Amino acid sequence: MDWGSGTVQVEQHTLEYATWGPSPTVAPTLVLLHEGLGSLGLWRDWPAQLAERTGMGVLAYSRAGYGRSTPVNLPRPLGYMTLEATDMLGPVLDAAGVGACVLLGHSDGATIAGIYAGSVSDLRVRGLILLAPHFFTEPEGLAAIRSAGEAYSSGALKEKLARHHDHPDIAFYGWHDAWMDPGFIDWNVADAIDHWRVPSLIVQGDADPYGTLAQVHEVEERAYAPVETLILKGCGHAPHKERPEEVTAEIVAFCARLQAFEASDVVIPELT
Repeated sequence: MDWGSGTVQVEQHTLEYATWGPSPTVAPTLVLLHEGLGSLGLWRDWPAQLAERTGMGVLAYSRAGYGRSTPVNLPRPLGYMTLEATDMLGPVLDAAGVGACVLLGHSDGATIAGIYAGSVSDLRVRGLILLAPHFFTEPEGLAAIRSAGEAYSSGALKEKLARHHDHPDIAFYGWHDAWMDPGFIDWNVADAIDHWRVPSLIVQGDADPYGTLAQVHEVEERAYAPVETLILKGCGHAPHKERPEEVTAEIVAFCARLQAFEASDVVIPELT
């Protein structure tokens, strides 16, 4: 993978990617993981802003089934987020030559980042920034996804997604049908939080239809490592789009604190 833009082969999939700012040989990398209906293109100009304001490199890509990446077979398994974390994310980081990095995910992407940090031993990961993560199902979130299904069937949402995905039906139904499966009611990956050993920043809107503050409280109660939170009043499911300046400023400050800690002489005792 060249530090620029193009495609990379991971497992049997060809994934589109793009990078901004310094390469991993020069600076740490922010790795962006998109939401359940997101893609590389839907980050718009935010990755460039993050690179400029943090001084870090930024890597973003479309997962298989999204954007211009190759499609997947449906239905997706109910554990699709865990599989993305354990089978796909590491090889993408390897292909990009990523060294020290911070995983920044939104919604499904935040969950994938959280699972990776709690399931894969990867010393490259120095921090987590999770926007509207979900670690277990909630009635409110299931109701919102059901409403999204109705909007997609009516045509308006499908037309919008078709501008950003080569296979909009795969992108949408791969996400929607997993969450609407009766077996998904019991989905819970919160045990991954127990194994985090890096600082995290959790950003959540208190008016998010897809998840309540219970998701944030779960992190606060279970995480061993330091947790910072930004709760945004009246904000919905996309804090970085609805409150861009506030969210970006908090991310820049969090990354600065991480880098200052890395540069210090503090020695972290080994866990026993």
